[in-house]
Amino acid sequence: MTQLPAAHTHAADAAAAPSRSGRPTAADHPKALYGGTSTRRVTVRDLATAKERGEKWPMLTAYDAMTASVFDEAGIPVLLVGDSMGNCHLGYDSTVPVTMDHMTMLAAAVVRGTRRALIVGDLTFGSYQEGPVQALRSATRLVKEAGVGAVKLEGGERSLAQTEAIVQAGIPVMAHLGLTPQSFNTLGYRVQGRGEEASHQLVRDAKAAQNAGAFAVVLELVPAEVAAEVTRSLHVPVIGIGAGPDTDAQVLVWTDMAGMTGGKTPRFTKQYADLRRILGDAAREFAGDVVGGAFPAEEHTFH
Repeated sequence: MTQLPAAHTHAADAAAAPSRSGRPTAADHPKALYGGTSTRRVTVRDLATAKERGEKWPMLTAYDAMTASVFDEAGIPVLLVGDSMGNCHLGYDSTVPVTMDHMTMLAAAVVRGTRRALIVGDLTFGSYQEGPVQALRSATRLVKEAGVGAVKLEGGERSLAQTEAIVQAGIPVMAHLGLTPQSFNTLGYRVQGRGEEASHQLVRDAKAAQNAGAFAVVLELVPAEVAAEVTRSLHVPVIGIGAGPDTDAQVLVWTDMAGMTGGKTPRFTKQYADLRRILGDAAREFAGDVVGGAFPAEEHTFH
């Protein structure tokens, strides 16, 4: 799928604004991922050069064209079409039921809704575990049918052959380590990488993913000290979620970030809006107008 050139975004506006301290920062660079002036589609090479500059950058999930367009206009440089869609978009209680049909359809929508952000699509549970041939087939489908710029898969050493096969075919791969939701039935929901052996294994997994050709590594629910060590050890960007402040980038599930998720959210999330309340208030106001006869009014009516 041909990717369109980017329109003007708020990120470009941010480039002209000084940092809070008044001193130049990596984000003040004209090629900064967030706050820069470039309007072309972000590439994996841009992420590598951002790490070289010491620039931190944000990533969010997205599952539909309209939401993705909002984040793209806000200047978010990387959007992940994650299998978290199972929990927060499709109504499942885990990521496991999500299929490649789901992923391909929603990833294509996110690509269509954006012009600048790099779009990364998840390889779903059961779509790559059989081996490199299956993994390459699934990754190729996401690139050809959805138009994503990269794919993500879980595992370091255990997914080495899959990562190598996909990268050798020319498809960029983002690795996912630490708490890997597709392995929830085995790992449970707890911090990963605690203890000497576990932390050493996490570092080995990260280096294995990098050596296999992964362009970035996601660390989820990992002690901050271990995440910092991994970030220092790798020359590719490390993206944290519940992994402390020292990674190169941070990612959140957008429904957690915007306050759309109902009930308890993970400790590592931060809510930047109360979208669930705002939408609820709007729905109740609409319903009240309908019941009370105030909507539609004359200005909404044709004659």
